[in-house]
Amino acid sequence: MISPARMIHVWLGACLRSTHWNVGGTKQARALLTQADQGTVLALWHRSLTLAPALWFWAQAIEPQVKLRVLISRNADGRLIADAIRPWGIIGIHGSTSRKGKDKGGAAALRIALRELKQGAFVAITPDGPRGPAEEVQPGILVLSRISRRPIIPLGMACNSIRLPSWDGLTFPFPFGRGSVVVGEPLIEPDTETLRVALNAVAEQAEANVRNQNLSVMDRLWGGVGSLLAPALTIMLRVRLKRGRELPDRLRERMGLGGGQRPEGTLLWIHAASVGETLCARPLLDDLLEKRPDLHVLFTTATVTGAEIVSRHPEFGRRVSHRFIPHDVPRWFGRFLKRWKPDGAVFVESELWPGIIAACYRKAIPVMLVNGRLSDRSARRWKKAASLTGRMFSRLSWVAARGPEDAAHFRSLGTKAVYEDGDLKQDAPPLSCDFAELERLQAVIGNRPVFVTASTHPGEEELVLAAAALAREKQPDLLTILIPRHPKRGEELASRFDLPRRSVGQEPNHKTHCWIADTLGELGLFYRLANCCFLGNSLAGKGGGHNPFEPLRLGIPTATGPLMENWREAVSLLHDYLHIVKDIDSLSQWITGPHVTPSPAVLQRSVVSRLSPRILETLER
Repeated sequence: MISPARMIHVWLGACLRSTHWNVGGTKQARALLTQADQGTVLALWHRSLTLAPALWFWAQAIEPQVKLRVLISRNADGRLIADAIRPWGIIGIHGSTSRKGKDKGGAAALRIALRELKQGAFVAITPDGPRGPAEEVQPGILVLSRISRRPIIPLGMACNSIRLPSWDGLTFPFPFGRGSVVVGEPLIEPDTETLRVALNAVAEQAEANVRNQNLSVMDRLWGGVGSLLAPALTIMLRVRLKRGRELPDRLRERMGLGGGQRPEGTLLWIHAASVGETLCARPLLDDLLEKRPDLHVLFTTATVTGAEIVSRHPEFGRRVSHRFIPHDVPRWFGRFLKRWKPDGAVFVESELWPGIIAACYRKAIPVMLVNGRLSDRSARRWKKAASLTGRMFSRLSWVAARGPEDAAHFRSLGTKAVYEDGDLKQDAPPLSCDFAELERLQAVIGNRPVFVTASTHPGEEELVLAAAALAREKQPDLLTILIPRHPKRGEELASRFDLPRRSVGQEPNHKTHCWIADTLGELGLFYRLANCCFLGNSLAGKGGGHNPFEPLRLGIPTATGPLMENWREAVSLLHDYLHIVKDIDSLSQWITGPHVTPSPAVLQRSVVSRLSPRILETLER
């Protein structure tokens, strides 16, 4: 007949070894648990005692020489537990705090524990055991730490399980589940309250980790919808390919396929949707590579134009590689994670996909959001879909929001760690420019005043051209350079307004009042030609605005319409230099009026200097 201790041993072994464990905490704290002959006191609540062998399995796999001792009461239950864990090399020290004058072996256990610590073993203690009250620290562990002069490491442990109806709610684990171990910072001779707070914090974190690692009904629904849409997404990719918006030899990357091999060492995954986000992330990428010479970066984008910008990085092909991000289909993104196994993920601005974030969380890949942006409208939409996406925001390791309003939106949606670091676009370098072409165009234009209207959207061209026409009554030789947000609209605009356009080789002459610049990647060139500029997507339609830092960084007087919802923090910061126009008349008056030149000092706030250390610290956890 199998003894009870043997049955417990077999069941715990099957459950704990088949559970997928994630061991979290700082790198330094985790390293302490894998150093033989260290001699450290480990603390965990009594309800987690059944999970303690999982930590032993993890530590011994890294360092076989580590020794673990567990302080267990000398009653029948304690001896049963000791017999169950002894085959794994975990030795029980029997004794507990004396109560009501009754000797329970506490003094003898203390002497043995001190000897074991001196010999380099780890001694695990449940401060609220063996009989409670639950989650109240008894003095024994504090005495042991003080006499031995060894730190106490608080441990939080949780997994898929039920809680038994015992005084402590003892954890009864299930097999093939998810588990979390959170290693707290070492405490040097703490008092009772400090240890209690630390234990509660790591225990709550471990339990939250397990909740978020488990797929909810809505997670499964989202994944199911993605899988059902996979055939339609495949067709869509083919359509995009015909339109020139995908690369034929890299189409398979959208499905998590394609070549590429993970580099050795630490790999950080950075994702930026398109051109603007990629340029925004460039200073951060440079700073991370400089601070960590051994770091490799996998940079993903959703557009071909974003990929072209990444390919121009000096470390491309060495420490920086590029892939197109797969669509949020479980099988497709699973292939991506299986191939690349990133140590951390950094998303730029508002690239949030519930399935992708859930998959990263389940693989213990920390997801960080930088330059976090959530407009009022987007926040309302996410709140309406809270039943479907509610866990997504709590799964983010942290968010670096652009300012207080964005930060408030993220907190209201469940993100725990939210920082207000400012707009990363403040750190972006000036837009690039072909200076030989700049000199040539300056000769073509001559001394004419130049008004650049940048990134216009449908419905705005009529307004800015009308304003420019009024401005020409005061400045007859004014040249307007019209830059549509989407260059493909250049042909339509040229036909409608009978204007020359750059993409077909047409240039302005002395009779040209407006020239359409419908090329890609030359915004820095046209800004340098400007005497003043207007930013589109701000005067008509839903609006939202565009990046005001780009022209102001070049010292160009800049105006925008009132519809700047996506840039409210920047508008507030730049209120002395960014002029707001309301209609055609106010824009025309501003074009010909006196302008304020921005101060470079306003634009030199370093956001990168705060982000880089936090990202690297997160990678070490």
